[in-house]
Parts: sequence; structure tokens; C-alpha cells
Amino acid sequence: MLLKQIIKKLTPASVLKNKQFKKDGRDLSFHSSPKLCPICGYHGKFKPWFGITLVRDNACPQCDCHPRQRLFWLWFAEDKSKLQEPILHFAPEKSLSERFKKLYPQYQTADLYAKADLKLNLEKIDLPSGSYNTIICNHVLEHVDDFKAMREMYRVLSDTGRLICSVPIIEGWESTYENTAITAETEREQHFDQRDHVRYYGRDFRDRLKSAGFNQIEEVTANGVQAAEYGLIRGEKFFICSK
Repeated sequence: MLLKQIIKKLTPASVLKNKQFKKDGRDLSFHSSPKLCPICGYHGKFKPWFGITLVRDNACPQCDCHPRQRLFWLWFAEDKSKLQEPILHFAPEKSLSERFKKLYPQYQTADLYAKADLKLNLEKIDLPSGSYNTIICNHVLEHVDDFKAMREMYRVLSDTGRLICSVPIIEGWESTYENTAITAETEREQHFDQRDHVRYYGRDFRDRLKSAGFNQIEEVTANGVQAAEYGLIRGEKFFICSK
């Protein structure tokens, strides 16, 4: 009901009267084929959620996870030893962190502003070098000075540690799109899809990781079968980075 109220408030009256819009409007609310959430086990219709644009049939109505979290869980659930303790999780997603806390005694969350176990600045992590074996950092690097953040995470990881991260990336772009002159929130939203984003990554994201010292990079990508069954975004991926 709340979604419909938002749509009505933001949409001109002339459009609301349009028969095709009324039909499409009904499609915005749980009007899709049932999908399975691998995190909580829910099976049914997923719900839409709002970003800069409407992403349809995307969030699990039971645990509120989004596609990239479900992709992460599908990879992780095959072998829980893929995450080696101690584990540090920046900007933790609730659907993941609640479960990781139960599985790993040496699991900690970190954020500079939101509630977390540790209050840490990703660009200057106040922790000893080599103190963690796993760092999880999903959709954070587009908010910060990523060169500083990557180097800091590299420093904090042990010699055998791994960084698991994801970012908004356009594989069709050779280079990352960023412009330090764009500082106004409305302009950032227009250029980078969100008011607190400062870039949109291209294929050179791998080169940025390597420049921080990560020489081995694996990729996990959502395929067509997974997208259909679990409500993933086709081609979305995350990176597993080692020294």
C-alpha cells in the first residue's frame, strides 16, 4: 500500500488516469513469478524497491535481502570455510551479518556512521596490519577515496587473507567514470545514481585493485539460471581478491 501511495504522490494526475499506467501500476506490487531466497528460504513473489530508478521484483519480503546479497550467499553456502576468521565486514548488510554472527565467533562489523561493532574510517582503518583473514566490503568503495580504502584493506589483511567486494560496475566502459568537480548531491545523483556516490566503475576496476597490491582476483557472476530462480541481476558480480 505504501508503494502505491508514493507512486500516486509523485505521478501527475494526467498520467494516473491513463489506462496503460493503471495496468502497469498493478504490476509494480508483487506481480511476478515466484522466486526462492537462498538466505532465509522464502519462496514466493519478491517486492520492488526504490533507488534512483525503480528496480522491480527485487527484495525478499521476509529477510529484505537484495540481489547482490543473495549472490554472495549462493557462493558462500557451498563451503562456509570460504570465509576465514577473523572476519571484518564493512557496512554490513543485515540479512548477512545476522547469520555470520551466529556462524563465526571472530566476526566483527564496521561502519563510520551506522551502528556496528567497530567505528572505522575505511580510508584510514585504525587497526593493526595483518589482523584479519577476511574483509567483506560490498558497495562501499564508490562512496569514498577508493585508492586509500583499498590500500588500507590490503594492509589490514593477513598475507593469506582475502578481500571480498562488489561495486556498481558497467562492463561496457573501459574506464571508471568520476569527476571531482561534481559535488552537489543532485548532480551526483544524476551522474552516479546516488547522492553519496562519487563514481561509477568501468572494467578498470580490476586495475585499481591490482594497484593496491591485490595480484589475484577471482570473479563470481550471476548467471541466467540463478537470476530466474533467485531473483538476481543478470551479470552482477563480486570480486575475491588475494595478495
